Amino acid sequence: MATNKKEEEIVSANAEAAKPGRKRIEKVGVVASDKMTKTVTVRVDRQVKHPVYRKYVKKRKKFMAHNDLEAKVGDRVRIVETRPMSARKRWRVAEILQRAES
Repeated sequence: MATNKKEEEIVSANAEAAKPGRKRIEKVGVVASDKMTKTVTVRVDRQVKHPVYRKYVKKRKKFMAHNDLEAKVGDRVRIVETRPMSARKRWRVAEILQRAES
């Protein structure tokens, strides 16, 4: 009987460990640079309402992302948060949404 109790505890602990973790953040942006090996710089644009003037202001930020999908400059891509791959690279190209017109 004691072994069944321990087995139940182990099963419940494994079930908790098997639960999916937090949802990874996704962003959509345009590839700004592909000069590095297996790395691209993705520019993400967004609009934020100014707290005082109530006008929408464009803000942009660049993210370095791991590039296994051979994305090129001008491609619209979806990037996903991932484990740190280098000192500044914490994103991965999940899919190429639209190829740049050549």
